[in-house]
Amino acid sequence: MNMASWLARNGRANPALPAVGYGRRVVATYGELAERSARLAGGLAQRFGLQPGDRVVIAAKNEADYVTALYATWWAGAVAVPVNAKLHAQEIAFAIDDSGASVVLASRDIAEAIAVVAPQRMRYLVALGGQDWRNLLQSDPLALASQNDDDMAWLFYTSGTTGKPKGACLSHANLAAMSYAYLGEVDPTVVGDTTLHAAPMSHGAGLYMMAHILRGGVNVVPESGGFDAQEVFELAAHWQRMSLFAAPTMVKRMVAEADKADPAAFRTIIYGGGPMYVEDAIAALDAFGPRLAQIYGQGETPMTITVLDRKTIADRTRANWRAVLGCVGAPFGMVDVMVCDDEGNALPAGISGEILVRGPTVMRGYWQNETASAATLKDGWLHTGDIGTFGEDGYLTLKDRSKDVIISGGSNIYPREIEEVLLVHPDVTEVSVIGRPDPEWGEVVVAYVVGKAAVVELDNLCLDRIARFKRPKDYIFIDALPKNNYGKIVKTILRDMDVQRRAS
Repeated sequence: MNMASWLARNGRANPALPAVGYGRRVVATYGELAERSARLAGGLAQRFGLQPGDRVVIAAKNEADYVTALYATWWAGAVAVPVNAKLHAQEIAFAIDDSGASVVLASRDIAEAIAVVAPQRMRYLVALGGQDWRNLLQSDPLALASQNDDDMAWLFYTSGTTGKPKGACLSHANLAAMSYAYLGEVDPTVVGDTTLHAAPMSHGAGLYMMAHILRGGVNVVPESGGFDAQEVFELAAHWQRMSLFAAPTMVKRMVAEADKADPAAFRTIIYGGGPMYVEDAIAALDAFGPRLAQIYGQGETPMTITVLDRKTIADRTRANWRAVLGCVGAPFGMVDVMVCDDEGNALPAGISGEILVRGPTVMRGYWQNETASAATLKDGWLHTGDIGTFGEDGYLTLKDRSKDVIISGGSNIYPREIEEVLLVHPDVTEVSVIGRPDPEWGEVVVAYVVGKAAVVELDNLCLDRIARFKRPKDYIFIDALPKNNYGKIVKTILRDMDVQRRAS
């Protein structure tokens, strides 16, 4: 199957049905979206020589044309490579180069930045909404490409402990399974229901676009292009039966302004991508009623490891209700989840170990990285690198992230990336980056530095090389980093030191 076939079907069967909203306006019906996607696909194929299996990088902010860019890519049988619009141009260039993408579709300002640093193998750079974009939309429509279930559809770049991004290869079947899981266990959706893309469309919000296309829903993009609680409330009141995916920090901000909201306008508020404190979850439930759902997933098995559904979150009569709110839910019905020891043996309830997943949503491997694929996919199981424990009731609680990933405002930040940048400074001899708990962001980035560099110099290094949101919020200068007998930095000790330092 081809994920674009869901759009093609609604384009034929329900051409007048609203498909894309921008603010309060309908900017494309299903008939119009299908035609635009077919014409853009035709232009990419006829003018740029795009072939099935080719990679297309989409480096765009949240905008209405994002939907067309994504579905045109699939319509042509190509592979979408969505990258976070907040990344530095150099980081986007890595994804372009590593994926071998010859075509890049980008927001106008991002296109300008990419043009300066783009890899030589990139032949075509098109700004969404620009003249080239408009010309491509005048091309003859392309017939929908035939795709097999296992053909790659989505190449998602994530990082590991080395800091070097890896591309998770997700097939059309993976994305379809994820969409079925969403509709079946997270947010049942009917024709005309809306989803608001207030979080990046390159990540969770964009992934939930697909289920709404299948069901004839409306993908609504806020005019701000991002998250603003007041705008969210106004759009929910206008469109009604609105769902959105939000980082816990976004939900907390909505709660702070909940007096301006009509809770009945929301269908489901889905949170994930970081820890939600129990008190914050209760406050959200008090503010919005039984409309909250939580998911736990990762790029290698998108949005589908466990789910804490609306009914469970709202059931205050449960004897262990508060404990349930502190977990990430039960496994989705279509996947198996296991907590195991270092030898891969399943552990009993109450014992912590690595979380393993298998099922139709799990990636087929990392792009051109057999070593990483073999280390992560073993005997049919995805080794998530996350540490957790199952309760007797079958609910999973996350304990730690063994890959040391920092989750700030719902965005994954990998310490090694920042450490490598800071070590470029000639006066920095050692550095270790950790996450510090923060009531607003979940975690903030903190760098422990051995050396005598000025903070402004380190800040400038980061701003020149990585995205602004990855920049450390605090620099602590110390004489030596804590290490074990093998000379390895022990971040658990460093985190304890940070707690003690702030308490003193």
